[in-house]
Amino acid sequence: PFYVDMAYTKDEVAAVSKTWGLVMTLLGAFVGGGLALRFGVMRILMLGALLSSLSNLLFAWLAGYGHSVAALAAVVSADNLASAAFVGYLSSLTSLGYSATQYALFSSLMLLGPKLLAGFSGHYVNAFGYANFFTATALLGLPVLALVWLAQRAESSRKQEQIQAG
Repeated sequence: PFYVDMAYTKDEVAAVSKTWGLVMTLLGAFVGGGLALRFGVMRILMLGALLSSLSNLLFAWLAGYGHSVAALAAVVSADNLASAAFVGYLSSLTSLGYSATQYALFSSLMLLGPKLLAGFSGHYVNAFGYANFFTATALLGLPVLALVWLAQRAESSRKQEQIQAG
């Protein structure tokens, strides 16, 4: 609905969101994987969570900016690059023998909440507009940042215990 309301054609959405978005997701997975190897998965997960929230603010900006394929491409690029860190994290949670099945399960569980709430988003947009909607979704990233921080602390504590026991 956002793309339609912003007067993007189906061809523009397909070219930017599907084709270009896929390229940016693959690039993000490659870059995110390399950064995770260098700096650790949890640090990159925190960066990805922060960037995902910020990318929602880019959609709020786009709502006020208006119809521009170049602007849409930039926003979709940022959004897909930011999401790649989480893909890397989910992949790290799977065991080698069951990677595809476990990844499918984890990603389905990850999307369950948003899919259940998506039906109500139209009411929010009708009442407050797209810019306020995307700003609110960016603020929903704050609890995510707190959860990633807690996960980092738990991982750090677990490593400390292993060092002390080992």
